[in-house]
Amino acid sequence: MTTQPTLATPGLDRHMAEVDAERQRQLARFGDQHHPDGTAITEDRERADRARHLCDSMTRLGLLTWRDILHEEVQEAFAESDPTLLRTELVQVAAVALAWISDLDSRTPAGAETGGAR
Repeated sequence: MTTQPTLATPGLDRHMAEVDAERQRQLARFGDQHHPDGTAITEDRERADRARHLCDSMTRLGLLTWRDILHEEVQEAFAESDPTLLRTELVQVAAVALAWISDLDSRTPAGAETGGAR
């Protein structure tokens, strides 16, 4: 019998189990998919730069939101053409999304019990 490793970040085991369940639903529905990346198209770098500047501005104003942070990470991924760097950006997107889920769960008793709204 194989034992799953316990992840170091509190709550991440549960979040990753939810992500895995969603991946299983996607695989059941669509199968294993392969598509072009579709990144690094015209103006993607400018959009990423604008998103980064917006995050910096919102941080200085004390108004930074999870939406701002996730938007910046997604825009940076969209701007990337190198597969290795794109993978790094997508890991950052996933980490921010999981941090946002964790924050939601920490402030809603129902979310903490059920894993959040779907």
